[in-house]
Amino acid sequence: MTEYYRPTKAVIDLGAIKKNLAIFQKRSGDAEVIAVIKADAYGHGVLAVAKTAIENGVNMLAVATPDEALFLRDQGIETELLVMGATPPSFIPVAQQRDITVTAVSIDWLSMAAGQLMPESNTLKIHLKVDTGMRRIGIQVDEVNEAFGFIADHDFAFKGIFTHFATADEQQSSLFSQQVKAMNAVIDKLDDPSIMVHVSNSAAAIMHPELACDAVRVGISLYGIAPSPYVGEEMPIQLHPALSLETEIIHVKKIRTGEGVSYGATYRAEQDEWIATLPIGYADGMLRGLQGQDVLVRGQRVPVVGRICMDQCMIRLSEKMPVGEKVQLIGQQGEQRIFIDEWARRLETIPYEIPCILTKRVPRIYSDSTEVSDLPFQEPDTMLR
Repeated sequence: MTEYYRPTKAVIDLGAIKKNLAIFQKRSGDAEVIAVIKADAYGHGVLAVAKTAIENGVNMLAVATPDEALFLRDQGIETELLVMGATPPSFIPVAQQRDITVTAVSIDWLSMAAGQLMPESNTLKIHLKVDTGMRRIGIQVDEVNEAFGFIADHDFAFKGIFTHFATADEQQSSLFSQQVKAMNAVIDKLDDPSIMVHVSNSAAAIMHPELACDAVRVGISLYGIAPSPYVGEEMPIQLHPALSLETEIIHVKKIRTGEGVSYGATYRAEQDEWIATLPIGYADGMLRGLQGQDVLVRGQRVPVVGRICMDQCMIRLSEKMPVGEKVQLIGQQGEQRIFIDEWARRLETIPYEIPCILTKRVPRIYSDSTEVSDLPFQEPDTMLR
């Protein structure tokens, strides 16, 4: 086991991931759950999450880039892999050889991919991405018939079709309704029931279980994070946060009234105060915008004061405390808890970004403290397909 000499670490509860996965497996009925593990499993560590998902019934993993898929293959992951992003045609022979499913994003892409096919290799598996309103990648709805025809005329293994909702995490979105209607029209054109249809992201899987189709893609909520404040407030399930961020006090000093702390002395003591230094800074993902954010010490909230440095930051204590005192930056200590959402609000961003900005310098340590039992479950309504 690797020994780390700096006390800063992200603790990933694989038991929480198991529990979240089981919730979605039950909530989605007969539909499969595709575990989305792009961006190093949203900062949680892709190998540990991939293995946990596979061990708990997941048959397909989704990533964003060809390199992410190749890394998993190189690490011995043999489960079905879907690259959801656009891949260069030069990757096609590699995808055939390594049994990686790629996404067809346009008619032009299909044409270029057909020119790269290696007849002596495995048949290239593709999922067709349909742009029903996200306007990112994917064929237009009125190009679907042309795409179906091109695929049928060439040596592709047409395994799936999907879209991505732009506003599934919002309340009463007209765009969401339009996208559902558009995708229904596309699904009606399919004449092969073996083609996997998947339209739901985490938000849709939570709020619209009737859209489960053949599979749902669960990303951010696999890690216990709600996709938006609206979903977090209204969702009929309880998610279990998987990531905690913790460190220890490495230095303590008493400063006098009026003395400044850190670069620029932007914080000045209003009275004699105890200031503690923590070994975490913006090079670890604790960005300078988190100045003023609370952390937990002995189960109590105390603020980060002064500008956050590259490798360290300072907090104001209510009393003198020893070096080595535990500090919780994200997660629970005593009866208090700091959620990832709190960091996101202070940084004026979305919760997705927070675990992704924790850099490789912060080791991921794995635990498994949660039993999969007594899971809340709501029976899905009639499926879209």
